[in-house]
Amino acid sequence: MRHVPENFIQHLADIVDNSGLLTMSADMAPYLVDERQRYRGNAIAVVRPASTEQVSAIVRLCLEAGVAIVPQGGNTSLCGAATPFEHGEQIVLSLARMNRIREIDAVNYTITVEAGVILADVQRAAEESDRLFPLSLGGEGTARIGGNLSTNAGGTGVLRYGTARELALGLEVVLPDGRVWDGLSGLRKDNTGYDLKQLFMGAEGTLGIITAAVLKLFPRPDEVQTAFVAVPDPRTAVEFLTRARIESGDRVITFELIPRLPLDLVLQYIPGTRDPLANVYDAYVLFELASSQPGDDLRSLLENIVSNAMDAGLALDAAIAESGQQAIDFWRLRESLPEAQKLAGASIKHDVSVPISRIADFLDEASAKVEAAVPGLRVCAFGHLGDGNIHFNLCQPEGDDGAAFESRMAELNRVVHDTVVAMRGSISAEHGIGRLRKDELAHYASDVSLDLMRRIKVALDPEGIMNPGKVI
Repeated sequence: MRHVPENFIQHLADIVDNSGLLTMSADMAPYLVDERQRYRGNAIAVVRPASTEQVSAIVRLCLEAGVAIVPQGGNTSLCGAATPFEHGEQIVLSLARMNRIREIDAVNYTITVEAGVILADVQRAAEESDRLFPLSLGGEGTARIGGNLSTNAGGTGVLRYGTARELALGLEVVLPDGRVWDGLSGLRKDNTGYDLKQLFMGAEGTLGIITAAVLKLFPRPDEVQTAFVAVPDPRTAVEFLTRARIESGDRVITFELIPRLPLDLVLQYIPGTRDPLANVYDAYVLFELASSQPGDDLRSLLENIVSNAMDAGLALDAAIAESGQQAIDFWRLRESLPEAQKLAGASIKHDVSVPISRIADFLDEASAKVEAAVPGLRVCAFGHLGDGNIHFNLCQPEGDDGAAFESRMAELNRVVHDTVVAMRGSISAEHGIGRLRKDELAHYASDVSLDLMRRIKVALDPEGIMNPGKVI
């Protein structure tokens, strides 16, 4: 470990008091390993500020001392973006104590929150004001909004509402020199120069630390209807999506693809789950309609959409949720897919996106290539068909050695990502770059793109103290 400047730890304690400073190994341990337990690091200290002023003071101190900072929200990163390196020469700056909801403006349809507010709490606060905050994802009970914005989180509602980037109107950011940029605007129209907030969303803490945000709210749905529908194949599912959007007047809020293999893994490994349909099919979609208009008979509308799809050969069977609990049960199947894959053995995961019109082509082509490379490999592809985001995960052949399978990660990544890029897709749809995909970004991004990103990094963080070694 590098030499820590004299009194550095004491100066940190003076800023946040002892309750906000962790230096013992056992206390720091939960902050030093990532969600997937792929990355483990060390740190000089874990610092937990309670205000933007404290964050600013910490950044100024670290700049003066030459100590790098790893910003961290709920520590739910899936690409190692919030984990320090093993050398232990960094501090982890956790935003967990900055968890106040500063303001709800129901008339303006905005909520202003600090970066450490848990996503589910933002949703709950909006609901209590008869509004909707639509960002929704599997880790919403632990993920914090600052991390959601820093990774431009997606989730299940992107089809209707957009990504986290599209849900933020304004930000408050502590810059790498300790200055605070107050961009907490609730305006939907503001053409006064560059849209600076966009620099920090998706930057994974490499350009500054998001400390607060003004988020968009929407009318709270008066009714939501949920269906689990068997379809012949993903190509048909895409056509079904197109027709459902038109026939519903674009009331579709989510449209998830679940092939049979990952569903079988859930039924095998997750207790209390059951097959939603009496017969077995090759593929399914889980989709929902929502309306904020009282008296809008979504049930009949959904039944008509499914019936029309069956008549057209786009759907084979369906179960429409008869209760809120049944809808929850449907969603448990979808949300249990990652855990089931973990229990099934080693897996190599890809978070990719392609144009919706190319999803079926991608699945066909990528599946054929990886199966040829590793005979017996199981393709567990699922995800947000409605916005083109597929989690193209590869499970080890049954009975094979997991470590041997994972050793082929680089080879299989190249196969999958080459296919994605050839279709004008993205190698990271919603999880970010972090450490996991840094080399892949360097391989696939154009020279111009990489040059622009590096220039922005140097301009804002010339000393390189903000989450170094991540993204770029």
